[in-house]
Amino acid sequence: MRLSNFRYTLPKTRIADHPVEPRDSCKMMVLNRRKKEIEHKTFEDIASYFKKGDLLILNNSKVFPAKIFGQKEKTDAKIEVFLLRVLNREAGLWDVLVDPARKVRVGNKIYFEEDVVAEVVDNTTSRGRTIRFLNPETDVFSLVDRIGNVPLPPYFTRKSKEADKENYQTVYASQTGAVVAPMAGMHFTMPLIQKIQKLGVKILPITLHPSLSTFHAIEVEDVSKHKMDSEYFNIPYQTAMEINETKIKKNGRVIAVGTTTCRVLEANATVDGKIKFGQGWTDKFIYPPYQFKVTDALVTNFQQPETTLLMVVSAFAEHRFLMDSYKTALKSDYRFLAYGDAMFIH
Repeated sequence: MRLSNFRYTLPKTRIADHPVEPRDSCKMMVLNRRKKEIEHKTFEDIASYFKKGDLLILNNSKVFPAKIFGQKEKTDAKIEVFLLRVLNREAGLWDVLVDPARKVRVGNKIYFEEDVVAEVVDNTTSRGRTIRFLNPETDVFSLVDRIGNVPLPPYFTRKSKEADKENYQTVYASQTGAVVAPMAGMHFTMPLIQKIQKLGVKILPITLHPSLSTFHAIEVEDVSKHKMDSEYFNIPYQTAMEINETKIKKNGRVIAVGTTTCRVLEANATVDGKIKFGQGWTDKFIYPPYQFKVTDALVTNFQQPETTLLMVVSAFAEHRFLMDSYKTALKSDYRFLAYGDAMFIH
């Protein structure tokens, strides 16, 4: 497949910059892969597509307010520090992005609120640095909860608000470490989850902490040559066992909420459609054509053009059918991207 196959025009007016309330009142486009049919629903209708024996697999990754501001020693220059991932929690080591990068060099110290100090110990990329927090008693995650800003996607033109700390998050988020929200899961409410469970659907977690590579431009026309960044994942033992039992008995479907969940399941699949439990790092890249081994249905959002997220969905729905459905969505006033509407593919 070529990058140009995933190109479409997305007007800025279709990018939702605030969520609807309640979350499950958003629109939902339903794609039937076998019949090539499209239905228009609201997200709260999704329960009607589930049945007893199905497994709904959620990504419980939790976004933390990863943008913090400090001052450079001596010059007092204001420095934005974007915490990407913790390298060694005990040692206080983090991979970060800094802005303005030209002012931040190895050996510099950056001072934050509450007398917290970090030292730059290495360069990684043009804006990337490795820093060490020098206050051994500092819990960085607790610090950013107090002083940090939510890292909204770069396609938002507004600054983050206090409300985004709750809105840019799933209601079931529990495992802190993401700088990008698992977007498809943001449509669920607790009453809707309880309604689905009463149908006899088991709801089980996995963890994958999405990275900023979600938004990186693909720079090769031949998409097979694109390399994904590695991202941390964890598949609990119970989740793996329930999936494997469902695949053996064939008494239900494995429904993945989001491309992140789908990628974790497929990255850990055996040839017979079972998966392995455990944690690690994955750079699984799914694009058409791809034979899905575990995922039977997919909940997703409307994705940006020419992104790896769009490619995963395209591989699952069938490329031409998906791109035609996007044309329909644009004509039908669907809202796109993180705070936008939903799609259910079965």
